[in-house]
Amino acid sequence: MNTKNLVLMALLVGVGAALYLIIPGYGEGMKIDFMLTMMFIGILLFPTFKETFLLAITTGVLSGLFSSFAGGFFPNVIDKLVTGFVFLAIVMVLGRLTKKVATGTVLVALGTILSGTIFLSMALLLVGLPGGAAFSALFVAVVLPGAALNAIVFTIIYPIITNLLKRGNFNTSVSQA
Repeated sequence: MNTKNLVLMALLVGVGAALYLIIPGYGEGMKIDFMLTMMFIGILLFPTFKETFLLAITTGVLSGLFSSFAGGFFPNVIDKLVTGFVFLAIVMVLGRLTKKVATGTVLVALGTILSGTIFLSMALLLVGLPGGAAFSALFVAVVLPGAALNAIVFTIIYPIITNLLKRGNFNTSVSQA
């Protein structure tokens, strides 16, 4: 792995962690996960197994540590790993189509829905949902708005990052396009 690329991935995860920390938890402690958006951007920029594993495990551990959801550590780690590799598989199948902002926006929204579904499923299986909350209620109250907001944030941030990377000397899928 290129050191510059590792630094860029660390910056993405760091920005995601900062956003994750300032967003208040609601819906039984769940919060909109902007770390997920940064992980998706990282996977779009570095669509390889090693980079995806590194981004997914780091994002999962950090979001698990900072989670305001009771017992949310393991569901977060499992969720990010599964979501990261499913997202990578879709990016590899779609190839150059993922370089378009519109395609990426749809993928981020769908990836967020997948992530929320996996998180809630794992939380239900491992620790139970807090306060007797229903899966569907948390899905509608947190996951769907999170998907919309992540798509909006992606639409704003991704073009900025890709323009900066095209000017710099980074070895990403965007700079090689």
